[in-house]
Amino acid sequence: MSLHRKGRAALVLALVAVVAMAFRVSWNALRDIANAVGADNTAATLYPFVVDGLMALALVATLVLAGRDRTFALRVLGTYTLASLVLNYVHGLVPKLHDAQLDWTRLADWDPANWALVLLATSLPVGSIYFGSDLVAKVLHHRPAPIPGPDANAEESTKTERNRSTADLPLSTPAPAPVLPVRMPNPETVDFLKTTPVAKPLPTPAPTLVAAIERRSVAAESTRPRGATGRVPEAARSPRPRRSPAQLLDETRVATADWSDERITAEGIRKTVRTSPANARMLRDTLLAERARTAGVAE
Repeated sequence: MSLHRKGRAALVLALVAVVAMAFRVSWNALRDIANAVGADNTAATLYPFVVDGLMALALVATLVLAGRDRTFALRVLGTYTLASLVLNYVHGLVPKLHDAQLDWTRLADWDPANWALVLLATSLPVGSIYFGSDLVAKVLHHRPAPIPGPDANAEESTKTERNRSTADLPLSTPAPAPVLPVRMPNPETVDFLKTTPVAKPLPTPAPTLVAAIERRSVAAESTRPRGATGRVPEAARSPRPRRSPAQLLDETRVATADWSDERITAEGIRKTVRTSPANARMLRDTLLAERARTAGVAE
């Protein structure tokens, strides 16, 4: 580990030495350029620090910053490197710039080229003030990204587990609670005497009730939908013959002859004579009306 650190330190020192020597070479040319554009001796001496010093600052900012700020630092570094290269190149082409007693001279014989070079040399200090301040502000306000540790990895894994869908989780969705069947009361064991109120005797005579039963039976038969398969074969028909209302009434009288008035209910008549609920209610009312008339005559 110590050998590795010594190697890195030696590399940094060598780089610093090379940069210092390169700055000394460039310093001579940039000082003469500053004298040629009208700078005094003090300004000409400081001029190389303005150009090459900002290059060093931009290089450090490139190593520190990230994202768009790093791109900006790279552009500043490239721009000032190219400007320093141009000025060093012009210094080598114009022999008059090498005179130590030089006060002011032209940088090029062609006027447009001379104007462009003078504009470049004089704008570099102003650019150093602006870009240097901006780079320093970006470096001071830069917040490096935190190094992920074991706690960060655990938090990330927890978030990933939370964002997984229900189908990906190791535990499946709990099964729904079983639905208990609803037990319906058995019609055979229900006491219909308590559940069905006893109707009051109707003053309608028996023949009228019989006619009403006949009309209701005819209406029920006329509205009954026909089967889609056609006529029912004789073998499939019910063996019980169709009874008329009078036959139903006679059969009910015989079946309920020994019944009490409380026992005569529509449900009991329906089960005994096997008829429809509507006919059972009609038969119940008829029997109760007959018994009421009989009881009145007997009194």
